[in-house]
Amino acid sequence: MKTFDYPESLRQDVTDDYHGTDVADPYRWLEDTESEATARWVEAQNRLTNSYLEQLPQRAGLEQRLEQLWNYERFGMPVHRGDTFFYTHNDGLQDQSVLYKADSLDADRQVLLNPNRLSEDGTVALAAWRPTDDGRLVAYATADGGSDWRTYRVRDVASGEDLPDVIEWVKFSGVAWNEDASGFFYGRYEAPAEGEELTGTNYNQTLYFHAIGTSQDEDVMVYRRPDHKEWGFQPEVSEDGRWLVINNWKGSEPQNQIFLKDLSREEAAVEPLIEGFDAEYSFIASDGTTLYFLTDHEAPRRRVIAIDAQQPQREHWREVIPEQEHVLESVNLLGKRFFTVGLDGAVGVAQIHALDGTLIKPVPLPGLGTVGGFGGRRDAKQTFFTFTNYVTPPSIYRFDLQDDSIELWRKPEVDFPSDQYETTQGFATSADGTRVPVLITARKGLRRDGTNKTLLYAYGGFNISITPQFSPAVAGWLDAGGVYVVATLRGGGEFGRQWHEAGMQEKKQNVFDDFIAAAEYLIAEKVTRSESLGIYGRSNGGLLVGAVMTQRPDLFGACLPAVGVMDMLRFHKFTIGWAWVTEFGSSDDPEQFQTLLKYSPLHNLRPGTCYPATLVTTADRDDRVVPGHSFKFAAALQAAQSCQQPALIRIETRAGHGAGTPVSKFIEQYADMWAFLLANLR
Repeated sequence: MKTFDYPESLRQDVTDDYHGTDVADPYRWLEDTESEATARWVEAQNRLTNSYLEQLPQRAGLEQRLEQLWNYERFGMPVHRGDTFFYTHNDGLQDQSVLYKADSLDADRQVLLNPNRLSEDGTVALAAWRPTDDGRLVAYATADGGSDWRTYRVRDVASGEDLPDVIEWVKFSGVAWNEDASGFFYGRYEAPAEGEELTGTNYNQTLYFHAIGTSQDEDVMVYRRPDHKEWGFQPEVSEDGRWLVINNWKGSEPQNQIFLKDLSREEAAVEPLIEGFDAEYSFIASDGTTLYFLTDHEAPRRRVIAIDAQQPQREHWREVIPEQEHVLESVNLLGKRFFTVGLDGAVGVAQIHALDGTLIKPVPLPGLGTVGGFGGRRDAKQTFFTFTNYVTPPSIYRFDLQDDSIELWRKPEVDFPSDQYETTQGFATSADGTRVPVLITARKGLRRDGTNKTLLYAYGGFNISITPQFSPAVAGWLDAGGVYVVATLRGGGEFGRQWHEAGMQEKKQNVFDDFIAAAEYLIAEKVTRSESLGIYGRSNGGLLVGAVMTQRPDLFGACLPAVGVMDMLRFHKFTIGWAWVTEFGSSDDPEQFQTLLKYSPLHNLRPGTCYPATLVTTADRDDRVVPGHSFKFAAALQAAQSCQQPALIRIETRAGHGAGTPVSKFIEQYADMWAFLLANLR
């Protein structure tokens, strides 16, 4: 077996005292991602990893096949404003999708914005776009090299030219146009200190109004709270233009406040509408002084309530759509009907309700999978929704709001024999007896003899629901003969608030137990065996992989922790990491420190242990989960590894946490990852 000569990772004498417990941090220097020493380390690690990956016999064929699978037309859902339809389109292998305009759904489209022309390497992405109600202008955001920072500009739709307006240092906020399109609301941070753009902490977001044709320096401050530096603000303007609805968030926990400003009165101040951070409140629409919200207040699976802005006290709140058996994920008001999208487990459900909340009928879907959409203005004549699952690329359907007829608008043609595959469901039993749903996708007639090379994926956190989605990358794994499995872990949002809360803070070990149970289930059911089982997760899922591979290194054949939160004692000291304290807890708290130390991947690597073959992946411009997490983990893993299983790290350049990554980089990345799995699973 190949012997690995890992690059030297200097160990320094750095120790922190956490509430009387000394914790060594010998690779602290790798947190400085801008230093020359770190740059040399990154170069040496990539050189080793690339030399290993390039000699894998399956890699070239995988890259070629993934390119074929990615080469299909992809459309975004149309948005109708004024006399213009807007939607994105990718011809298949374009690094970034192009924004188009058209006079009608069937008319020839014209390029409005092609982000592929904004950089030579395709790493400047169109991160967001929002047209005015009359369709004359579009505010659009670009992201450079994968960073979460956004720069907004304004494009004139008729001429295709940009106005002089440039808005910088926007992060974790969209824009909301006012009714007459004279400007928009947005949230921003102060410009970071030089050299700290990708690592400095993000505090004190402020809500501004930008008037079209003026400099950002002239923008009017609408709301800020320096007494609460963690607070952030997401603006939305009601369709009638009367209400500025401000979603006030702090941290990652889905509990927020709502502030309101009456835009019909020039002197009106920003006033609290919902206070207390006691639940999640998502604005749906307004009807005069009545504002509708989707909330999990007194409803773990969510419900719809109505609040009168003139009588906002809780005793006057009115329930419109009560809590259902399934979890409500989104609600839109079109005409006088609510269109709801929910989850029955991990499977999408869509329904139509009357204005008083009465269920009218379900929306028929083309199968079991994920549904989304039903947006639009209340006077729209049509709306659109998407449907997808693990073997069905996202198809877009047009829903006629006048006669409720449904017709297919766009269905991608992919070079993938989806009819040869099927998804089945099983249930694992976690350590405390909790049933954990497991979705297994494989070729029909799967032989359960324990020899299938299997990839187990999960997330398990932040109230995020992992639902069936088509991915060219997953199709490539299936095409190579692999089995793809998704486990629905606690910490996610698939079964409502209680499912999420059962996997956060001091209960985080439940998430790892659920994942381990899913792996043991696959082995017991003879889908695979330990030597043939790979695991993969991104971000919070990267933490998941790091935690379970340190707790049960015997259980897996190969591990792919991607952009993971690996240092649970220091994550809150970088960029937006402080916001995750509500999910994880903080090492600043003595009790939470003990919980975090027990599972922190970096701190639970044990020298002399044979760890599974591991390919850590991260990116040099990830300013959400900073790459120092993965750098330190990889250095510690290489030092701890006692056998000849590879412990490598792949560091992408000019990329970030994932959003906006060019198609070409995705193809290369997954070719490397799948080749690594195929070479190391037995």
